Amino acid sequence: MKKIGITCYPSVGGSGIIATELGMLLAERGNEVHFITSSLPFRLNRINPRIYYHEVELSHYPVFQYPPYDLALAAKMAEVISREELDILHVHYAMPHAVSALLARDIADRDVKIVTTLHGTDITVLAIDDIFKNMITHAINHSDAVTAVSEHLKEQTKKQLNVKQPIHVIYNFVNEKEYYPKSLPSIKEQYGIKPSEKVIVHISNFRKVKRLPDIIHTFAQIQKRIDCKLLLIGDGPECSTAMELVDELGLQEHVLFLGKQKNISDFIRISDLKLLLSEKESFGLVLLEAMACGVPCIGTRIGGIPEVIEHGVTGYLVQLGAVNQAAEYAVQLLTDENKLHLFSEQALKRANVKFHSDIIVNEYEQLYEQVLGSHRIRNW
Repeated sequence: MKKIGITCYPSVGGSGIIATELGMLLAERGNEVHFITSSLPFRLNRINPRIYYHEVELSHYPVFQYPPYDLALAAKMAEVISREELDILHVHYAMPHAVSALLARDIADRDVKIVTTLHGTDITVLAIDDIFKNMITHAINHSDAVTAVSEHLKEQTKKQLNVKQPIHVIYNFVNEKEYYPKSLPSIKEQYGIKPSEKVIVHISNFRKVKRLPDIIHTFAQIQKRIDCKLLLIGDGPECSTAMELVDELGLQEHVLFLGKQKNISDFIRISDLKLLLSEKESFGLVLLEAMACGVPCIGTRIGGIPEVIEHGVTGYLVQLGAVNQAAEYAVQLLTDENKLHLFSEQALKRANVKFHSDIIVNEYEQLYEQVLGSHRIRNW
C-alpha cells in the first residue's frame, strides 16, 4: 500500500478527469489517495475510505492584487506530505503544480517522490513564454519521474525545453463502467431526433483552438446529403460565434447547442460519429470516450490525435482545415451501414485493448514502484 497525493485542476477538463479517475482506481487497488486541490474534483463521485480530500484555501491579503494560489498550494502540499507521510506526490501539469510540489518537498523536509504528468498546455502554451520556460524546465528536471500523454507531446517537450529527465509516455484512459455501448432511443426522442436521423457530436470547451467553424461547415456539407443532427456539447468564448454561423447557414433546426452536460456518455451513445477538428490536441480524450462507446471518429492529423484514431480502421484523419475531406469521409461512413458497424466495432476494440484502464493504471503503478525503489541523488 502506497500513500499517494494527487494535485490537478478540479474543474471540467481532460487532465482533471484523468487524475481523478486514476486516484479512484488506485484507491480501489488498496492505496491511500489524498487529493490536494482548490475544490472538490468534479469526477470524485465514489465513496472510498482510502480517498481523502484536502482543500487549498486562499488568503486574501490587501498587499496582493491576486491571491498567490501556487504558494497556498505549496503550503497545503507540505502540510499533507508531513502529516500523512506521503510516499508519492503525483502532479498533473508542470506549471504551476510541479513547481509548487518542489517547494512543498523542501518545506516538508521529507523525501516524497514527485511524479509530473504533462498534459499539453504547460508545453504548447506556457513553455513558449520565456517568462515560464526556465521554470517549467526546472520543474521537469527536478521531478523524480515525468510522463506525457502522447508520443507527440513527449517529442515536443524535448524539442522546446532543455529536458534532462527521461519522459515516459502513458496514455489517457476512460472509466469503462461509464463509457460503453448502449442503446438509448428515449434520449433521442426527448431531443426531437427522429430514429432515421444520424447523429454527429462535438464536445469541447469552445475555444478558438477547437475550430468550431470547421465543425459547423463540415456538418453543413454532410447535412445537404444526409438527414442528420449535430450535437454541440460544451461552452466557451466561441459559443456566440458558432451560434451566429449556424444562423447564417440556416442550420438552426439541425444543430443542438446543449451547453455543458454531466452525462456526456449518454449523448455519445446516441451518436453515430464524433468530430474533433482542433488545431492543437495533445491527446484528445473525447475521442477515446467516443471509441469506448463504439462511436467512430474523424479528427485532424495533428498532435496526439493520430495516436488515438487509426485511420481507415476506427475513423479518419484529415489535414487541418480540410472541411471538404472530413465531410466526404463522414458521408461515406454514415451512408454505409456495414462500414459504420465495422468501424464501430473496431473503435471499441481499440479503446479496450490499447487504452484500457487496467493497462494504464498498471503502467502508473510500475512507474511508482520504480521511483520508490530508486535512490537518485538530486543535483540541486
